[in-house]
Amino acid sequence: MTTHRPDTPLPHIEFDGRPATEEDLRIPVLYGYGHFTAMQVRDGRVRGLGLHLARLHAANRELFDLPVDGDRVRELIRHALDGAGLRDASVRVNAYLPPGARRTTLMVTVREPAVMSVEARSLMSVPYVRTAPHIKRPGEFGQTYYGIRAGRAGFDEALLTAPGGVVTEGAITNIGFWDGSSVVWPGAPALAGITMTLLEQGLERAGRPSERRPVTLEGPDEVGRYRAAFVCNSQGIAPVRRIDRTAFAVDGKLMGMLGAVYDGTPEDAV
Repeated sequence: MTTHRPDTPLPHIEFDGRPATEEDLRIPVLYGYGHFTAMQVRDGRVRGLGLHLARLHAANRELFDLPVDGDRVRELIRHALDGAGLRDASVRVNAYLPPGARRTTLMVTVREPAVMSVEARSLMSVPYVRTAPHIKRPGEFGQTYYGIRAGRAGFDEALLTAPGGVVTEGAITNIGFWDGSSVVWPGAPALAGITMTLLEQGLERAGRPSERRPVTLEGPDEVGRYRAAFVCNSQGIAPVRRIDRTAFAVDGKLMGMLGAVYDGTPEDAV
């Protein structure tokens, strides 16, 4: 679970292409209903940029019945990167519609780049299902709450589960499993992360299509039937060493295959 430390540099924030003012910052504080996408930029380029733009447009249509122009988003990201003086960065684009507004307000946040640790992770299962899980949105109390609880219990992240112990997704990641021949994603409502989607597409191109199946904590579809597991998000891919008391071996060949598939994904200029 990533938290802000006192020594972490404050992010560069722009609203609709201009430095954030005190009035601007009231928008996410007072009108938090919105959505966002998060990406890693390297030398001004992003893997899956088209997927990020499509995510913003689809969510904005659903939440606000308004479009989001992809060219405008790219221009705002470029402007914010220039303002921050960075070519490599962690970038978030948040979308809000304050009361009375007729056009979506876009907040672009730029921080130093981030990379997921390759150390194997431990996950603590928790009973939590996000509302409208297909939308990536800020201020998710449950994810933060259970993420902190998992950390206090000695785990790296929370694993969200639906009633009956149905595995859905990590608190800040997607989770995948390896049965020895194919990658399996939990067949339950969850956010289709950009990295997850890029891996699905890349595996398909490589002739190793992944699939979606029910995955549960116990029973015939239990997590323990799989040989290995991993998590992924915009910061990268990491193996899983345990879910609760169920241990997994780190499969070097699997992680190498996933890394090669991801690294082979074309990068798009912002």
